[in-house]
Amino acid sequence: MLEWLKRLRQHLLTGVSFAIPFVACGGILIAAALALSPLGDHGPDPSQIESEWLRKAVVFMLAVGGTSFKLLLPILSMYIAYSIAGKPGLVAGAISGWLCNDLNAGAALVDASGKAIPIGFLGALVSGLLAGYVVQGMKKIPTHKFVKPIMPILIIPIVSSLIVCAAIVFLVGPPIAELMVALTQQLEAMNTGNQVLLAAVLGAMIAFDMGGPVNKVAFFFGSGLIAQGNFTVMGACAAAICTPPLGMGLATIIGRKLWGDEQRESGYAALGMGMIGITEGAIPFAAADPLRVIPCIMLGSMTASTIAMLGKVGE
Repeated sequence: MLEWLKRLRQHLLTGVSFAIPFVACGGILIAAALALSPLGDHGPDPSQIESEWLRKAVVFMLAVGGTSFKLLLPILSMYIAYSIAGKPGLVAGAISGWLCNDLNAGAALVDASGKAIPIGFLGALVSGLLAGYVVQGMKKIPTHKFVKPIMPILIIPIVSSLIVCAAIVFLVGPPIAELMVALTQQLEAMNTGNQVLLAAVLGAMIAFDMGGPVNKVAFFFGSGLIAQGNFTVMGACAAAICTPPLGMGLATIIGRKLWGDEQRESGYAALGMGMIGITEGAIPFAAADPLRVIPCIMLGSMTASTIAMLGKVGE
C-alpha cells in the first residue's frame, strides 16, 4: 500500500512539473495586462486605454494568458496519465482534462440555470488518474498479432477517451451539478444568520479547489450580493482568493530549504498571482501534495475571510 501511494505521488508530481510553466506564463501575462488596464465596473477594461497599440497589447496578453490557464488542466491530466501508462495515455488524459474547464461539451455538467460548471483542478487529477489506469488496463488485454501494432496509436486512444470522458461527463458531472445547487441554497440561507460563520465557509470553499466549481459558487454568491448593496461578503471572498497563492509563495521564501528549485520558482509566480487575486497560483503545490496543502490553504483562507468580514472590508 505504501509503495502504491509513493507511485501515486510520483504520478501527480510528473503532471505538476509539466503544468507549472503554464501557471507561470498565464499568471505573469495576466498580471502584466491587469497592471496596464484601467478598472471598469466589472473588472479590467482595456477599452478605456487611449493608446491603440497599448490597448491591443493588453488584449493580446490577456488572450495568451487566458489560453495558458485553459491549457493548464489538460496538461496536468495528460501527463499524470502519461506517467502511469506512457504515450497511449496522453490522448484520454488531454481530452478529459480539457472537459474539466470547458464543460459546454458535456450537457450533463450544467447547473440549474443552464451555466456550465467547471470541475477544476481536482477534476483534472481524477481524469488523469482515471485515464492512466484505464489505458494501463487496456494495454494488458491479450490481442491478435495483427491488431497489436495499432493498439497504442488507434484503438487505445479512441476507446480510452470515450470511457474516461463518459465517466467525467455522466458520472462525475451530475453529482457536482447537484452539489453546486445545494451549496448555493445553503449559502443563501446562511446569509441571514451568523456572518462570521458565513465568511469562514466562503473562505474554505474558495481555497478548496482553487478555481473549480466550489470556488466558483462562493465567488458568484459574493459578487451577486454586490448588486443588492452588500459588499462585505465579496470583501471576505476577495481576501480568501488571495491567500492560497500568497501563503504558498511566502512559504517557499521563508522555508527555502524545504523546497526544491522548481517549487521555489513556482512560489515566485504564486506571489505575483496572489497579488492580483489568481487563486490558481497555488495549484502546483496542491496537486503535488493535496492531502497536506489543501487543508492548510483552506484554514488560511478561512482566517483571511473571517478577518475581512469582522473588519467590514468592502464598505
